[in-house]
Amino acid sequence: MTTFVDRVVLHAAAGNGGHGCASIHREKFKPLGGPDGGNGGRGGDIVLVVDPGTTTLLDYHHLPHRKAGNGRPGQGGNRNGADAPDIVLPVPNGTVVSTVDGEVIADLVGLGTRLVLCTGGRGGLGNAALASPRRKAPGFALLGEPGQGGDFVLELKTVADVALVGYPSAGKSSLIAALSAARPKIADYPFTTLVPNLGVVEAGEVRYTIADVPGLIPGASEGRGLGLEFLRHVERCIALVHVIDCATLEPDRDPISDLDVIEAELAAYGAGLADRPRLAVLNKVDVPEAKELADLVTPELQARGLDVYQISAVSRAGLRELSFAMARLVSQARAIQPVLEPTRIVLRPRAVDDSGFTVTADGERFVVVGAKPERWVRQTDFGNDEAVGYLADRLARLGVEDRLVELGAQAGAEVVIGTGPDAVVFDWEPQLQAGAEHLLGRRGTDVRFDQPRRRKRGEPADDEPADLADDKAGDLTDDEPAEAGPDSSDRESASDRESASGWDGTTDSWDGTTDRWDGPTDSWDGTADGDR
Repeated sequence: MTTFVDRVVLHAAAGNGGHGCASIHREKFKPLGGPDGGNGGRGGDIVLVVDPGTTTLLDYHHLPHRKAGNGRPGQGGNRNGADAPDIVLPVPNGTVVSTVDGEVIADLVGLGTRLVLCTGGRGGLGNAALASPRRKAPGFALLGEPGQGGDFVLELKTVADVALVGYPSAGKSSLIAALSAARPKIADYPFTTLVPNLGVVEAGEVRYTIADVPGLIPGASEGRGLGLEFLRHVERCIALVHVIDCATLEPDRDPISDLDVIEAELAAYGAGLADRPRLAVLNKVDVPEAKELADLVTPELQARGLDVYQISAVSRAGLRELSFAMARLVSQARAIQPVLEPTRIVLRPRAVDDSGFTVTADGERFVVVGAKPERWVRQTDFGNDEAVGYLADRLARLGVEDRLVELGAQAGAEVVIGTGPDAVVFDWEPQLQAGAEHLLGRRGTDVRFDQPRRRKRGEPADDEPADLADDKAGDLTDDEPAEAGPDSSDRESASDRESASGWDGTTDSWDGTTDRWDGPTDSWDGTADGDR
C-alpha cells in the first residue's frame, strides 16, 4: 500500500453564497410593515495550512475531491442566512501549489502558513438591505455568488539542509540512520529507499536536517529510475553530500565515474544544484579493499576542490568528523542567506481614474469586463423585471452607458458583460431611462419594460388598424371595392324605433305616454313624474 505521495491533483470547490430573501413584514394593525428579507450566508472557503504533523499528501491521493458547504439563504423577519464553515486542509511543509498548466500559485514554507485556495461566494442581499428612501419596498433580492473552484497540483519538496545523493545501495540510508534517530528501511538490494527520509542531526551548537534521497542512476534527469520523482526534493537543500560506494562489485563502476555521473545528472536537472556547496564521502571503508580504493582516489577528489571524508556507517568510523563538517557547510550557507523580515502589509488604493471596468468594441458587439459589472450580473435574477431594472440603474450610475455612447454604440447593439461561458448578452436600449425608484408599479415589476418597443419599418403600431397600415404601405389598390356602409332601411328602422319609444336623442326627458310597466309588484300609470 502506498504510504508516501508527494504529488497529487486536488479538485477543490468553494461553497456558493446563499440567496437573499424578498419578504414583506405582515402583521395585524401594521398595513405598511416594510421589507424584512434577510441576506444570504457566505459560502465556505478552501484553505491550505502547513501542519507539522503532516508529512505526505496521501490523504489527497485517496480523496482528491474537496468541496465546501454553501451559505444558507436569507429568510423573512430580517433573519440572515448562516455562513458555511471553511474547509481547512493540512499540507506538509514545503508544498508547492500550482495550476495544471504549471503556473505556481504559492510555495508554502513555514509552519502555520495559510493559503486561501478557493474563496466562497458572497451571500446575496435581501430586500431589507436594498431598501432606500426612494425604493422603500423592493420586490426582489440579489442572488448569491458562486464559489471559486478548479484543479490544482500539490507538489511536495522536502525542506532539509543537507541532501545525501548517490547511486543505489551506496549506504545513504545506513548513514542517516547512524547520524540521526531516523530509521529508514535498509536492505542489500538496489532502490530500497523509495521515499525521502528526513533526520535531525546535532553537531555542537548547530542543529540541521539531512534528507536521504532515493538512488540516482544515469539518465535520472530525463526520467530514468526514480530520478525525476525525487530530484525535486534536493532543490531546497543548501548543501549536497556525495555518498560514494567504495565496495561496489560492479566491474564498470568506480568512485570517480560514480561522482561524474551524479554531477552530470544534477547539472542536467538544473534548479541551481550545480552551484550548491558539497563534499564527498567515501563509504564502506571497513572493507579492506574499499579502504585501499578510498586512499587511492582521495587525492584526485581533493584536487577537484572537494573535502573528502572516509567513513563506515556500520562501524561508525569517521561519523563525528563528518557531522561537524556538514554543520560548517550549513552554518556558512545560513550566514550568507538574507535575513527574513516580517511581512509588510502593503495598501494599494485604487487609482483616481480607475472606473473599475473596461468597454472594448469587438466588431459589431461591445464587451464589458470588470469586477463590479460581472458580479452584479451574477447576482441578478433575470426572471424579475424589477431586479433587471435595478441592474440597469447600477450600470448607468457606474458609467457603462456613457462609455458605450462614446464608442459609438447604437440602439439595438449587442453588449456582452463578462467573458467565457458565463457571459451575459443583451441588446442595448439607450432610451431606457434610469431611476426606477421614481416610477410606481407592482413589486417585482418595472414599468419601463412595459413601454412599447421600437417598431421596425413597415410594422404597424399596436393601436393602428391593419387596413390603415396596409394603405400606408400601398397594398390597397384603386380597383378594390370600398367597404359598403350601413343599409338605409336599417337607418330608417332605427329612427322609427327611437320616435316610437319617445326618446328624441337630444334631451334627458321622458314623456311617459307610450310604454307602461305592468310588473307584478310595482305599477306605472304612464303619467309624468311632475303629474304625480
